[in-house]
This record gives sequence, structure tokens and C-alpha cells, in this order.
Amino acid sequence: MSNIDDTPLTAASSERRNSLEKHLQTRPDKQDLQDRHILLDTKVAPSLQATRQDLDRQRASDSLKRNLEKRPDRDELIGRNILPASSAAPSLQAQARELEKNMLADSLEHKIQNRPQPEDLISQGILSTEENPRSA
Repeated sequence: MSNIDDTPLTAASSERRNSLEKHLQTRPDKQDLQDRHILLDTKVAPSLQATRQDLDRQRASDSLKRNLEKRPDRDELIGRNILPASSAAPSLQAQARELEKNMLADSLEHKIQNRPQPEDLISQGILSTEENPRSA
């Protein structure tokens, strides 16, 4: 009984080579890797690349700080109707707006139902007989 593997090396080697070639064909190009910050910019000397990265991060951090300092405060955003004036939790604000809308609709409906008749307005001198909406 022999436990020696007699399979030829060329078959396994050929499969590995085909797999490697397929991966090399789908490999992203150098510019794509640089854009995704996987490869560093090769225009800068290797000894300066870390310093350049630190400088870029610091520049971005400074820009972010400047923009945050210019950001309007909450009261200004409420005044410009960008933020709601509600003090309710964010998860409840949608229901609060819906409730407010329904309350306004109910109030308008109540006012429409209880409005005075045109004849009453004519007798009080608020409307003239030509402005009577029912005579039109």
C-alpha cells in the first residue's frame, strides 16, 4: 500500500495560474487605489508621505472647525423654519406635527360650521345686498 500522491503538478499549477490571471485582470488600477487612499501619492518622497498625510488631516480638521463655528444656533434655525420649534423628542415630532395639523383642521371646521349667515351679516351692515353669496 502506497500513500504517495501521483497527481501531476502541472494540473494544480495550471489552475492556480488561471486563478491568478483572473484576479489580475479584475484588479483596480493605480489611480483608483490612490483615490480610495489605499496607495499613497507617489509624487511625494516616501520620507514625507506621513507628514503630508498629517498635514492633510490637520487642514481638514481646521476647515471643519471653521465651518462649525459659522453654523447658526438652534434659535436662528427655528426662526428660519429649518428646525421645528417643538421640544418633543425627535421620535415623537412627526406625531406632534400630525396632531397639530388635525387640531387646526378641527378648529377650522368648527369655525366654518358656526359662521354667521349672510342675512345676519347684511342686517349688521357688514355685507351689502350685492355681496350676498347666496344671491349670485
